[in-house]
Amino acid sequence: MRVFVTGATGVLGRSAIRALVADGHSVTGLARSPEKAAIVHGLGVDVSLAHLFDVEQMSAALDGFDVVCNLVTHNPVGRASMRRSGWRVSDLLREEGSRVVATAAKEAGVRRLVQESVSLLYADAGDEWVTEDSPLCVTSAVEPSAVAEANATQFESASHTCVILRFGQLIGDDTATRWRLTQARLGRAVGLGDPLGWAHVVHPDDAGVAVAAALTTPGGVYNVGAEPVRRAELVRVFGEVVGNPDLGFMPRLAVKVAGERLEPLTRSLRVGSGKLHEATGWKPVRHVLDPSWLSEVTQA
Repeated sequence: MRVFVTGATGVLGRSAIRALVADGHSVTGLARSPEKAAIVHGLGVDVSLAHLFDVEQMSAALDGFDVVCNLVTHNPVGRASMRRSGWRVSDLLREEGSRVVATAAKEAGVRRLVQESVSLLYADAGDEWVTEDSPLCVTSAVEPSAVAEANATQFESASHTCVILRFGQLIGDDTATRWRLTQARLGRAVGLGDPLGWAHVVHPDDAGVAVAAALTTPGGVYNVGAEPVRRAELVRVFGEVVGNPDLGFMPRLAVKVAGERLEPLTRSLRVGSGKLHEATGWKPVRHVLDPSWLSEVTQA
């Protein structure tokens, strides 16, 4: 298939491109500058410099493609993630960017749209398993992802297929993980929420393979992640990597004061990915979180 990937230079985009190429697809990645284009070229695929927010340019760029994978994100980390202003770019990409991609794809005759989303849309479920049919809790913090899903759903028709992938938190060679490791090395708390609560995580390599698997699955929503992990165990893994077994959790009052953007990260989400496995055979190679997930970061 001919596959167009937005967000091609991001962690998820690069992983998806590698998986798509390995499966024999012809891939083009979207880049916003010549410098970013060099990164995409380095992955061995073609590059488009179309403007993401221009429907006409994107429609022309997507002409002749079978699939578009909209994986563009720009999530802030650290203190920036606690400020509403820090999310402006991310929110714009998810709300407006997803609308443009879905509109342009339909105009260009693309038959399948794969839209990135997050499992943080689900309501806190305690120890209950979370499936694609579980209740959502859409606050202003996660609303842009809900809007992106809604925009992608508008693409769906008798002749157009929309696949929405709700990813767990990426743990690997990404900016958020690097920031958390830096904090851990300084002896600062890196845990959020109830230590006995569940976190939904996924290694970037497995996330990319899930994108490739989405090219053949029926339309719909699919969770993507490894086995859920207790938050205390997640913190323990980071502590083991940095040689500090005493890493703790941010005080609940501090999390509350930090604002609404942190609240979804405290939800207990015991998310299962059985639906995607049943539909495509996909299952994560790194199915249980352990220190090896962070090997690329610590060796860099």
